[in-house]
Parts: sequence; C-alpha cells; structure tokens
Amino acid sequence: MKSRQPSSTTIPCSAALKVIGDYWTISIVQAMGVHKRRFCELERLLPDSNPVTLTSRLKKMESLGLLTRTKSPKDKISVIYTLTRQGKALLPIVIRIEKFAEGLHA
Repeated sequence: MKSRQPSSTTIPCSAALKVIGDYWTISIVQAMGVHKRRFCELERLLPDSNPVTLTSRLKKMESLGLLTRTKSPKDKISVIYTLTRQGKALLPIVIRIEKFAEGLHA
C-alpha cells in the first residue's frame, strides 16, 4: 500500500514556506525593516550578497507582492524599495526567527 505524501493543499504552511523559506527573502525583509531602501543601501546591509542575486531576489519579491519598486523622484537613476503591507506582515516572523537564532548561540 502506497503512503500518501503530503501536498501543499494538505499542509497549510507549504505555501508560506515557498515565499519565506528562502535565505534572501528573510535577509531582505530584515534589512528593510519598516524603512524605504535604495539598492545600494541593501547591498551595504547584505554584504554577502552580489548584485545579480540581490536584483533577482528583489524582482521575485516584487512579483510576490512583498515589496514595491519605484524610481526616486529626485534622482531618476535611483530605485527605492518599500515593503508592502504583505511584506511588513513578515516582520514579526523575521523577529521571531532572529530570537530563535539567538537562542541557538546561548
């Protein structure tokens, strides 16, 4: 008799983990917090990133509705990223993950 494998419809967390279960998503949300950030700020806050990976992940997060990307009104070259309401909803989760990580080192 075959055992049935759980699917994303039977495990509610699966859909959420597809969104947040990525190192870069969590790191970007943590780096942004409640602030608007320019690309270069995010690069500085995420020193182990590279521009290609960061650009790719920011685009993915934008397509998921976690952040918005707007051109700076002052400088047409600069781009400003802002967490959406859905993106900001991840902040308490990220804070809990931080606290969990701190407990691992205690």
